[in-house]
Amino acid sequence: MTEQDFPKVICGRRFTRADLDLIRRIIAADPASWRTKISREVCAALGWFKPDGGLKDMSCRVALLRLHRAGLIQLPAPRNGASTSRTPRRTPEGEPRKLIVQPVQQLLPLTLQRVTRKESPLWNELVDRYHYLGYKHLTGAQLRYLVHSPAGLLAALGFSAAAWKVQPRDAWIGWSAEQRVANLHLVVNNSRFLILPWVQSKNLASKILAACARRLPADWLAVYGYRPVLLETFVEKDRFHGTCYKAANWVHVGTTQGRGKLDRYKERKLPVKDIYLYPLAPDFRQSLAGSIPPSL
Repeated sequence: MTEQDFPKVICGRRFTRADLDLIRRIIAADPASWRTKISREVCAALGWFKPDGGLKDMSCRVALLRLHRAGLIQLPAPRNGASTSRTPRRTPEGEPRKLIVQPVQQLLPLTLQRVTRKESPLWNELVDRYHYLGYKHLTGAQLRYLVHSPAGLLAALGFSAAAWKVQPRDAWIGWSAEQRVANLHLVVNNSRFLILPWVQSKNLASKILAACARRLPADWLAVYGYRPVLLETFVEKDRFHGTCYKAANWVHVGTTQGRGKLDRYKERKLPVKDIYLYPLAPDFRQSLAGSIPPSL
C-alpha cells in the first residue's frame, strides 16, 4: 500500500489523502499520546461512528495499524507490549471432561451464556486447545457464547464482523457495492463453532445453531444498538461437509476462490470454503439492498 493507492477503502471506510494528512496531524500534535487515544481522536475527527452513535474504535485501530505497517503513518509503540496472538493460558477448567454421549433430547434445555470479561479466558482457552483454527482475537463488533446443558459444558461459538467482499454472497443478496459499504454491519459472521471433543451427540450442532439464531439478534441490539439481519459462515470443503448448517436450514450460496485478500496474482493459497447464509429477518434483502432500515 502506497500513498498513490488513495483514495482507498480500509476496514469498510474510504480514506483519502486528506484523511491521511489529518491522521498525521493528530499523531504529531501529541507525541506522548497512546494508540487508543489516537484512534478515538481519529474516529471523532473523521466522523467514523457505529449505528448506535459510538466511535467505531476497533475498526479504526485496525485501519491505523495497517497504515502504520505500510509506512504511511508512524504510531507510538504499544504501551503495554501486548500481543493479540498471545497463547491463551492453560487451566484445569480447560482440561478434557467426562464423555457426553446422550441423545440430544436428553441434553435439553440448552443454555447460551454470553461471554463477558469473566468467562473470556475460558472461551479463549477452549478454542485455542480444541478448535482446528486455534484462538485468534476477534476484532470489531462481536459476541461469544458458551453452551451449557444439565450434562455440562458442550460448546463455544464466536460471532464477529462479516467478510468485506464475497461474490457469491453479494450476488445472492443482490446489493450494490455502495449498499454493501453502507449495510455490511447488518451481516454477522459465525467465525468460530466448537463442539467440545468429549461431546458426541447427533443433531446437537444444528440445535445449537438454531438457538443462536434466535438469541443473537436481541443480544446484538442490546450491545451495539441495532439488529443484524443475516448470518454467514465459511466451511472448509476438504475438512467438513457443512452438515449441521444444512440441518439448521442455512443456505449454501457458493464457494470461495481460495485466495487471500492480498492475492493479486490469483494464486490459490487458502483452503476453498463453502459459503452458508442464514436470514434473521424476513425483509433482510430490503434492509441490505433497499432503503428500508431493519426494524428494532
